Amino acid sequence: MRIYDGSPRQDFEEVLRSIGAYLDQRAMKDVLVMEAPDGFIVQALAHVGGGTSAWSESMGQVEKETMTFADEDIARFMDEAIAHRGQGEHDPPPGAGDYEHAFRVIGRYIDEQHPKDIFFFEQDGAFVLRLHHVTQSGSRHMLAEFTRDDIASLVSQGPTHRTPDKESGPQGAAPA
Repeated sequence: MRIYDGSPRQDFEEVLRSIGAYLDQRAMKDVLVMEAPDGFIVQALAHVGGGTSAWSESMGQVEKETMTFADEDIARFMDEAIAHRGQGEHDPPPGAGDYEHAFRVIGRYIDEQHPKDIFFFEQDGAFVLRLHHVTQSGSRHMLAEFTRDDIASLVSQGPTHRTPDKESGPQGAAPA
């Protein structure tokens, strides 16, 4: 990833996970993500202007929002996400999706592919990805599709990919 080369923030798994958490907090839907030279451009649908009560007469409107996330924004999202991990489950806003988890597994897949550039969109829990690869023999685009069931399966496998916390203290010392 160009904008993260040489930094600890160079994997799509964590970057996309943090963007997904941001989208979940805002209860956004039908997301489109495109990598730009200085970050990411994200479009999503948001409900605006409606009441939060079930008895509200105003249902609000759905508007498309376009957001640009620069490297600094993503760094802040990632730091906030790390700070909140391990503090138990938080209640998402009504209508929030599972973008944090879905984007994490998509990011892991993208990391394994080593693309030069990414673009993907989601509709009803299914994702279509376009990854741009550049090699010595030229460049090409690769398409991949993940159904809602594919994403659910990959999310459920997530704990098997985690590495255990490293023991602190001198090497060879028995844990207390």
